[in-house]
Amino acid sequence: MLHSALINVMVKAARRAGRSLKRDLGEIENLQVSLKGPANFVSLADKRAEQMLYEDLSKARPGYGFIGEEGGTREGSDKSHTWIVDPLDGTTNFLHGIPQFAISIGLRREDTMIAGLVYNPANDELYIAERGKGAFLNDQRLRVAGRRTLDDCVVACGLPHIGRGDHDLFRRELTEMQKRLAGLRRFGAASLDLAFVAAGRLDGYWERNLSSWDIAAGAIIVREAGGIVSCVDGKSDPLDTGNVVCGNEYVHAELVKILRPL
Repeated sequence: MLHSALINVMVKAARRAGRSLKRDLGEIENLQVSLKGPANFVSLADKRAEQMLYEDLSKARPGYGFIGEEGGTREGSDKSHTWIVDPLDGTTNFLHGIPQFAISIGLRREDTMIAGLVYNPANDELYIAERGKGAFLNDQRLRVAGRRTLDDCVVACGLPHIGRGDHDLFRRELTEMQKRLAGLRRFGAASLDLAFVAAGRLDGYWERNLSSWDIAAGAIIVREAGGIVSCVDGKSDPLDTGNVVCGNEYVHAELVKILRPL
C-alpha cells in the first residue's frame, strides 16, 4: 500500500526505534532474574528510543517542534507543527517483559491532530492514520465495532496504582461499569487501548490522568476509524484535560453518561 510522504517518515522512524526496543525486550527477560532488576535498563531504553525518533523526525521535517515524554518540549522554527511522541508507552509492561507496549507518534498542526502512528515492535502491529484518509493496521482498513448496547461490550480502562490516580473515584467508576458491561480489561498501554478500539477489538475505553503523548496518536486513529474521542465530559479535548473516553457514537455516549456525574 502506498502511503503519503508524511506517513512514510513516521513509519521509518518508528521501525528503527522499534528494532532497538525489541532487542532491549530480550535483555529485560535476562535482567528479570537479577537482584538489581531491569528498571535502570528500561530508563536507558526509553531515552535511547526517544533520541532515535527525535533525530529521524527532525531530519525529515526540520523546524517542527517536538514534545517527548523523556525530553520535554523542544521548540522548532515552524510554530504550526509539533510532533507529540511517547517512545515507550506501557513502560511497566516492558519492565516485566510483557509484550504489550508501543511507540506512539502524533503530529499536530496548530490545534488539530493531522497524523498518528502506534507501533508495537513485539508483534509488528503498525497502526496509522492521517486526517481525512482513514485508519489502518498493517495496511488493512480499520472500523470501530458496531455494538450499540453496553451489555454486549468489552471496554478497557486505566487502573490507578500506588502513587497515581484517584483511587476512590475509580472505585465508583468500576462499580457503575461492572453493572453494565460484558467485560472490563486493563492492558497497561493507553496508545494500544485506543488502537484496539479503532480495530474493533475493544468497544470502548476510558482513562484519567494521562499525558498528551499517551493520547495524541491513538485519538486520531480512533477518529479516522469512525469512532468518537473526547474528555469524560463528552466535549473537551482529551489532550488538554488528560482524561479520555472513546468508542463508536453509541458506546461513547453511554460511557460519558456514566462517567460525567461521578
